[in-house]
Amino acid sequence: MKIVKYADVSFNTEYATMQLLSKEAMRQGKVHKVIIMIEMGDLREGVVGDHLLEFYEQVFELPNLEIVGLGTNLNCLNGVMPSPDKLVQLSLYKELVETKFNKKIPWVSGGTSVTFPLLQRNLLPKGVNHFRIGETLYFGADLFTGGTVEGMQTDVFKLYTQIIELTQKPKTPEGELAENPSGEVFEIRKEDIGKTSYRAIVDIGLLEIAPDFMIPEEKGVTVIGASSDMLVLDLGNSDRNYQVGDIVTFQMKYMGILGVLNSDYIEKYVVE
Repeated sequence: MKIVKYADVSFNTEYATMQLLSKEAMRQGKVHKVIIMIEMGDLREGVVGDHLLEFYEQVFELPNLEIVGLGTNLNCLNGVMPSPDKLVQLSLYKELVETKFNKKIPWVSGGTSVTFPLLQRNLLPKGVNHFRIGETLYFGADLFTGGTVEGMQTDVFKLYTQIIELTQKPKTPEGELAENPSGEVFEIRKEDIGKTSYRAIVDIGLLEIAPDFMIPEEKGVTVIGASSDMLVLDLGNSDRNYQVGDIVTFQMKYMGILGVLNSDYIEKYVVE
């Protein structure tokens, strides 16, 4: 199993999965470390707190596994925000397990990007000592205020697309309208009827990123929509001296970058 081969630690919530990890760790002659995730209200992954002792009793004796931490995830599914009270509760679960089973749990993994502002304001409980920082690290995002952490940059990632068509076209479609392949129905605005604008098609589409996660760097450029492999832009009443083959640059939101970085069709470069 690749998890045991390549990862020192994994996050788990299912006994059946941990049985398989145990067997594979035995086969590879390794001790695989595990952090058990606990449900704290956001309703993504996690063992329900009332069942934690029962669950831990099942898994802590599995051979070649070492339970090194308890953790939680907040905000990623239903938007439940972390609070000092919730994170204190997470630390208390750790103390409860240690007392009940006389086993040391060194890590309490409650520090994510959304909890980083609590750390800055000295509101993060001391028991939380393991951090999983992503969005704040790469975007400088303060997920409490929606602003930027002082001293950090928001433009670490940029997406460069190439214009493959540039034409002045009507702003509204002609003909009977139905759902497109994305399940959307175009809504015609009265103020757009009879008007035209320069439209550019660039070489990226829904296969890589959803338009909602793209932010054009040049003011006045508007994302109209996307199909599987093409994105349509409105350049307004001027072609801004763009030519076919020119580059249009975007910043991206967190979820957009996930798709782009995992696409085999987009080249990635690190520029210092």
